[in-house]
Amino acid sequence: MVETFALRASGEERLAGAADLAAASAALPEGAYTTLRTYDGDGVPHLDAHARRLEDSVALQGRPTGLDRTRLRRGLAAALEQTRFPALPESVYEDGVTCVTVPLRREVPQSKDTRFLGPAQSAYRALPPGAHEGLLVAEDGALLEGLSSNVFVVLDGVLRTEEARALRGTTRALVLELAQGLVPVHREAATRADLPRASEAFLTSVSREVVPVVRVDDVVVGHGRPGSLARELRARYQARMKRDAEHLLAG
Repeated sequence: MVETFALRASGEERLAGAADLAAASAALPEGAYTTLRTYDGDGVPHLDAHARRLEDSVALQGRPTGLDRTRLRRGLAAALEQTRFPALPESVYEDGVTCVTVPLRREVPQSKDTRFLGPAQSAYRALPPGAHEGLLVAEDGALLEGLSSNVFVVLDGVLRTEEARALRGTTRALVLELAQGLVPVHREAATRADLPRASEAFLTSVSREVVPVVRVDDVVVGHGRPGSLARELRARYQARMKRDAEHLLAG
């Protein structure tokens, strides 16, 4: 059983009454946000890393702050006792997903600013039927990131992902670590024009883990089937998350 929920930068208040993660995200006040995924009901991996990124995001907005880790853990434990959102169906990983490009950019790429959530939710509502994610594209055609994910493309045997102009997600960072020894990595985006030559592509986020992409707009990626690297990275990622999870309801 895997659950996902959204956390306010203050770490003090639970969002009540939200039907799903999108609704919870849309209800967040101005500030910073992060998304946590639990394993085995109450296991939260890398909580301190999420808290540090919240602090960094708020600082980039010109409002430095600190999170009381003890109060944060107490608040999360209380939320976990009452709040659950369903994980993605396994068919998403077995069949892969379709993405479309969208005309949207983050104002400050390295800040998880809640002001981005409104435009992002509007973009989600405008996605065509069957599209799982919207991809942000730079003026030079670079695939920067998804509306709520990072994007990776395997091109000519090299794993590529944007570094400077995209949000550096916590899942992205771990996937880059887990990819060492499996494939060469280039921290610069592939472009939309590169996609016909790509052997595979995938999205990463806390809630998704590693989701294969088999189509972007009208371009089929990797013969329309998930690639082996995405499968291997997801397996390694899940093993690490279960190993590192801090169980907030234990005892």
